[in-house]
Amino acid sequence: MSSSLKNLSDHTAKNIGDMSGKKFGILVSEWNSEVTESLYSGAFETLINNGASRENIIRKDVPGSFELSLGAQWMAQQDDIDAVICLGCVIQGETRHFDFICNAVAQGVTDVSLKYNKPVIFGVLTPDNQKQALDRAGGKHGNKGDEAAITAIKMLSLGSY
Repeated sequence: MSSSLKNLSDHTAKNIGDMSGKKFGILVSEWNSEVTESLYSGAFETLINNGASRENIIRKDVPGSFELSLGAQWMAQQDDIDAVICLGCVIQGETRHFDFICNAVAQGVTDVSLKYNKPVIFGVLTPDNQKQALDRAGGKHGNKGDEAAITAIKMLSLGSY
């Protein structure tokens, strides 16, 4: 959880293995694109800075966060994809739509990860407003995209034991 005491971009180098031969799929929601493009930039740069090669990072866009689960399934079923990173942003509104979308996406991403036995990372922001989203997409709380990429890297390193 990010707060004034924790920057999302802070992480330790512990449990980070060689990523040069790993292939990453990154799904980016087109909805709230100002936020999701920043999340993508953070994830992409973090993968590169930790040894992934540009040609092994495959980006696909989906219309909204709800579509991340199916997009993740399509990517995860490919044998050459080692990990999938799902990036989205669902901002609280005046209706319960927020709750339904967030719950569905979280469960869908988890299901895909377990079904294909590979890391499928939930990099979806669920803030109360646009300012909170921007604070977590390269603002004062770091970039959740960085965190999602580090999570994928650490899970791949864990899975290689």
